[in-house]
Amino acid sequence: MLFLKASDGKINQRECIELDHGIWKGKMGRDTYISIREAEPKDAERICACLRAAFEPYRAAYTTGAFEDTVPTTAGIVARFASMRIFVACDESDEVLGTIACGVTEGEGHLRGMAVLSRLQGRAVAARLLAAAEAALQEQECPRVTLDTTAPLVRAIGFYERHGYSRSGKVTDFYGMPLYEFAKSLRNSGA
Repeated sequence: MLFLKASDGKINQRECIELDHGIWKGKMGRDTYISIREAEPKDAERICACLRAAFEPYRAAYTTGAFEDTVPTTAGIVARFASMRIFVACDESDEVLGTIACGVTEGEGHLRGMAVLSRLQGRAVAARLLAAAEAALQEQECPRVTLDTTAPLVRAIGFYERHGYSRSGKVTDFYGMPLYEFAKSLRNSGA
């Protein structure tokens, strides 16, 4: 399948390439190519920088503990590789422009650490990252996937809902702020 950023900034279905398992490479503007690939521990520092840049505008709306959990240290990202697969969106210079992690616990998939730099939001990068993570979970035969998010992330909540996620009704304490679970069935979803 082919996709490319059109003059209006949206992705069209002509000039990008979708590779196996949701891994994607395409052109995002005049000379900027974006690829979505599985991350490696050597990417941890750049993943951390991406998360920090994407979540910094929300810092004041988060408790200190919630922000630190959302934006882990480089060591925290490295540790995440032990239990999760991490995908990144990178440009040709290998700058991490977006990221998402997925893992399986007791047969159920879970997503966390989803972020895209603000300059690329609304340009299908997040959708491609989400598709890569969902495809990885489907490979592991997960019937359902969950994610947790916070109230300040209104745009992200809308994005998840547009991609088939709905509130499960489960709300937990996240370092002094509510954490809302969203869920999606992966059975026959074509994720």
